[in-house]
Amino acid sequence: MSALNIKKGSTSHSAYDLRDPHAQANETHTLAVLVDNEAGVLARVIGLFSGRGYNIDSLTVAEVDHAGHRSRITIVTRGTPSVIDQIKAQLGRLVPVHEVHDLTVEGASVERELALFKVAGTGEKRIEALRLAEIFRANVVDSTLESFVFEMTGTPSKIDAFADLMRPLGLIDVARTGVAALSRGV
Repeated sequence: MSALNIKKGSTSHSAYDLRDPHAQANETHTLAVLVDNEAGVLARVIGLFSGRGYNIDSLTVAEVDHAGHRSRITIVTRGTPSVIDQIKAQLGRLVPVHEVHDLTVEGASVERELALFKVAGTGEKRIEALRLAEIFRANVVDSTLESFVFEMTGTPSKIDAFADLMRPLGLIDVARTGVAALSRGV
């Protein structure tokens, strides 16, 4: 006799649904943090995440106000709504932090990421890689007889989709900058 093929937690009507009905779902949030551009600030911000077991999916940092010595840290993280609120509150209490914005809840925002893809291939695979790169508006920034390096800017999901399509065509390596984000409008 064959075993029952029941997936744990597969339906809310199953006798085997062991999920907590009161548990909050994890959400992905993009946080923009304006900080003083001085030594140790990034370590303090990141220490807040690692010390409490929070994960960072993406992290970018750059100076945005040279005269005012301010940098912008863009962090993509996941957690329940209460965890995200706790992260924002704790970030706001750090001394070198001037502003904390949750771009996910504050309205429409623009998120982009830059990625480089090294793809090796010859013959039909090489032609297919070039065709897909054109569809995704990826630029060829380096080319040899055996490989290409493509440069692409887009949303993280677009970068992921391009990488998935390039894997069977000979994707060797990927370098990603992480998410840069700004709120839309004034």
